Amino acid sequence: MSRAAVDPAARVVILALDQGTTSSRAIVFDRRGAVLGSAQQEFRQHFPQPGWVEHDATEIWATQSGVMHEALARARVAARDVAAIGITNQRETTIVWERAGGRPIAPAIVWQDRRTAPMCDALRERGEAARIAARTGLVLDAYFSGTKIAWLLDHVPGARARAERGELAFGTVDSWLVWQLSGGKVHVTDASNASRTLLFDLHTGDWSDELLQLFDVPRSLLPRVVDSSGVCATTTIDGVAIPIAGIAGDQQAALFGQACVEPGLAKNTYGTGCFLLLNTGHTAVASANHLLTTVAWRRAGTLDYALEGSVFIGGAVVQWLRDGLQVIRSAADVEALAASVPDNGGVYFVPAFTGLGAPHWDAYARGAMFGLTRGSTAGHIARAALEAIAFQSADVLDAMQKDAGITLSELRVDGGAAANDLLMQFQADVLGVPVVRPKVLETTALGAAYLAGLAVGYWPDAGAMAANRLVDRRFEPRMPRDRAATLRGEWAKAIERAKAWA
Repeated sequence: MSRAAVDPAARVVILALDQGTTSSRAIVFDRRGAVLGSAQQEFRQHFPQPGWVEHDATEIWATQSGVMHEALARARVAARDVAAIGITNQRETTIVWERAGGRPIAPAIVWQDRRTAPMCDALRERGEAARIAARTGLVLDAYFSGTKIAWLLDHVPGARARAERGELAFGTVDSWLVWQLSGGKVHVTDASNASRTLLFDLHTGDWSDELLQLFDVPRSLLPRVVDSSGVCATTTIDGVAIPIAGIAGDQQAALFGQACVEPGLAKNTYGTGCFLLLNTGHTAVASANHLLTTVAWRRAGTLDYALEGSVFIGGAVVQWLRDGLQVIRSAADVEALAASVPDNGGVYFVPAFTGLGAPHWDAYARGAMFGLTRGSTAGHIARAALEAIAFQSADVLDAMQKDAGITLSELRVDGGAAANDLLMQFQADVLGVPVVRPKVLETTALGAAYLAGLAVGYWPDAGAMAANRLVDRRFEPRMPRDRAATLRGEWAKAIERAKAWA
């Protein structure tokens, strides 16, 4: 038997590719869900104009390819040991490339980018927001891919004509990675990523001709929609054929990695942004509180749904303290600086650098600090920055509980900033429910690994996956509820004053 013909279930590891907003990572997992090796590389962020955020798609692929090989080396495993590859990715980020040579026609427009806010305003004024929400479960916002695709077709010379001739391909980052890994043979996306484009009908599970016409996007540009768990392509590493068997947007992957596979379970991921998702099972719950209804994943052709609240600036505020204000040397230093003061000293920081996401959806809000006095220090600002992450998440959770008609008994957390004990304790305090942190914080990558592993029989079922979950720490609320209410009242006042600034 050749190495390429080895039964995937007999191989010993799963390789997860986690392509994020600021870095590309690869992590090798074993059957217990333990990390055997990992590698990470940051890539450049481009801000050509206020409100614009771009990436170089070729740099995304170069860094992802590099860390993929590095992670295998660090795990001391060979390509022949990999049962399958799972991919998880920054969502909504929009890439259009040439089918013939694979060259991007322009920089990738990142999910944070606000250049298409006026296009959204125009559609809203025409009364299209309700129709779009009914089909897609999304609010009409520059966050999503649909208006970004239209912008590229209209602003890159010749792009629209080339798209209509079938010469170009659109994809979110998952599609771009599969295209590269398959040598340009496979153009697909999974249902979770498709549901973030403003072009996908939540109820039919396919691209909507009605929405394609509305946004003036040719169907020939789009990838084929596949299951989130299932073999969709093959790549070759060191002469070994490896199935690509799992794809999910980063937040849906984290929901799966946290074993939130039953309705009523929720998680919050603290990454560049914060993303709170609640599993609603086979029911697409329409939000009355400005949240998103999204596909959680598609397995065996069946869609599961989630309610989602997206906070645009979460951990990115810590990066700003490091790179912008330069009050800390590394992101890990923020906890000690914030703990150098007993409280926020009356300082409230609204990090609306690129507008506000759920439940406010204000593209024109901008970052602001309130309550500064001569006694305010870098410690107060650092503490206010961390507290802002928790306040924003609490706002989303309130809206989510109203929509779903439930009260959460706990919030499962993950992502880089979930390692910050001060932030996690404050989150439990303002929510009034326990915050539960797992031993493996990289649940985004783990979810992609689980989706891929289930598809090839590496794990027999979701129960085996859930049995791997180990709790690192449970943060119980300690703050008196009246104190928490006072803090949240002040936060609400700050939010209102930051709105509609630009």
